[in-house]
Amino acid sequence: MAKTGTTSQGLREAIERSGYYPALVAEAVEAAVGREPVVSFLVHQETTFDSNEVRRHATVLVLTGTRFIVSHTDEQPADGNAPTSYATTSTESVKLNRISSVVLSRVVADPQSYVPGTLPREVVLTIGWGAVSRIDMEPANCGDPNCEADHGYTGSSTADDLSLRVSEAGDGPETVRQALEFAQALSEATAVSGR
Repeated sequence: MAKTGTTSQGLREAIERSGYYPALVAEAVEAAVGREPVVSFLVHQETTFDSNEVRRHATVLVLTGTRFIVSHTDEQPADGNAPTSYATTSTESVKLNRISSVVLSRVVADPQSYVPGTLPREVVLTIGWGAVSRIDMEPANCGDPNCEADHGYTGSSTADDLSLRVSEAGDGPETVRQALEFAQALSEATAVSGR
């Protein structure tokens, strides 16, 4: 379930509608946002199955005039250290000028018949600001199939701080639309802040 909008009141309402520990999630997000006006937001709840357990995860993305705020809330089952289940909420506030990439991947069905404006089947929003990077390495070669020389390694480094996937089948078409709108607002905001 995802909700998007542009006001602090709308943000609180979207968190409450998600039904996922709304008091806990709202308090954490509102503390991170502070008094700054909300430009855009996206609330996304994901349910996963882990062995015999159902686990939920909520991600709240908030865009203000100067910052990108991301909040994650996870529930954990009772274990040897905790006799009852518990939830963990974290927030991170990133200055817009620190965001180095906003990547939006779209998956469309029947691409040869694509009509502009048609919603993708799913989108993956990946945002990088330098807190987490992934390095993919592989042996380098010169292209000669008979060459036995050691050419070292080649690779790439990718900023991969946040990746959020929404799909029409799992989340509904409105959620896909909302993710596209948030991605556009964030992309535009980072372009302006980088000047």
